[in-house]
Amino acid sequence: MNAADRMSRLGTETAFEVLVKAKALEAQGKDIVHLEIGEPDFDTPAHIVEAGQKALGDGFTHYGPSAGDPELREAIANEINRTRGISVDGKNVIVTPGAKPIMFFVILALAQEGDEVIYPNPGFPIYESVIRFVGATPVPIPLREDKDFGLDVDELASLVTERTKLIIVNSPQNPTGGILPKGDLEAIAGIAARNNIPVLADEIYSRMLYDEEFHSLSGYEGMEDLCIILDGFSKTYAMTGWRLGYGVMPADIAAHVTRLMTNSNSCTSAATQRAGIAAINGPQDSVDQMVAEFKKRRDLFVDGLNAIDGITCKLPKGAFYLFPNITGLGRPSKEIADRLLNEAGVASLAGPDFGVHGEGYIRFSYANSIENISKALDRTAQFARKLLT
Repeated sequence: MNAADRMSRLGTETAFEVLVKAKALEAQGKDIVHLEIGEPDFDTPAHIVEAGQKALGDGFTHYGPSAGDPELREAIANEINRTRGISVDGKNVIVTPGAKPIMFFVILALAQEGDEVIYPNPGFPIYESVIRFVGATPVPIPLREDKDFGLDVDELASLVTERTKLIIVNSPQNPTGGILPKGDLEAIAGIAARNNIPVLADEIYSRMLYDEEFHSLSGYEGMEDLCIILDGFSKTYAMTGWRLGYGVMPADIAAHVTRLMTNSNSCTSAATQRAGIAAINGPQDSVDQMVAEFKKRRDLFVDGLNAIDGITCKLPKGAFYLFPNITGLGRPSKEIADRLLNEAGVASLAGPDFGVHGEGYIRFSYANSIENISKALDRTAQFARKLLT
């Protein structure tokens, strides 16, 4: 069977491939510390689970509106207005099965062959994958360690052409854990507004901040009709398996995204959406406790990595990832990641899995216990000593 040419342009998310390899090693009896997958290791809070169970019992087992449950859309709009300081309502919200469809649909709706999309690199690999899939040209804006994995706004401005149809920003970031400072966000908004370019603001880690206040691109001048917020429930409420995300966007873009939902998924699970209402409107203490625990893990992990010869690691300000510099080990990132898994039993991802500017780094997720992180540090230190001997 011959696949369409466009399938050759579609990439993947390496975390799931590494997970399969790690599971295969475990099946052979090898002990593996899983630091490859970006998934909170906490259970979904009980009141959210109960709301989902009740919804099933109450008959929320049928089709719903493609754009989402009206009550959930209003709840999301209220939350966005409160946290971002903007003014939207339910018609600006589209609910999807996970947050990935928002990036897929937005890129599909706005970019085509001959167009260009600027995206962060290293960055979430699905950005580049979908840009290429729709036939547009991906234009990477580098995130550099010497800028705390921020971007150079002058460099961003220089990348804009008449073919630029979308800019993607992600803060807090995957894979680096970096955040974009207020000044850079304001400058990005100015660049977008002057050139009338929509911006997809991936804010899926908006609640995963440690010592900083969250700032959204949506609140800056000129963004009212240009900013598309991507967010969801997977990270904040440990609901990865529930598949519940959303986009907040101008009404004209929302109409296109709704049609794409109708043509692809029909709608998001009705019972899952009722659980989402409970998540937003219910107690938030579980989120605060989870973030506090992530901070403890982050601090332990960063200190431990910086004590290993050949490795240096910036302190990330958000998300739950570390992006240590491993150039001192004298080997390519892919080799280091592969050997860490096979020789040391530590599953990580190679920096280039997130783009060409990721070479010289690997990514660890610290969504695992302190006990396992300590074990991973010991194994990584032993591996590095052998490599440098």
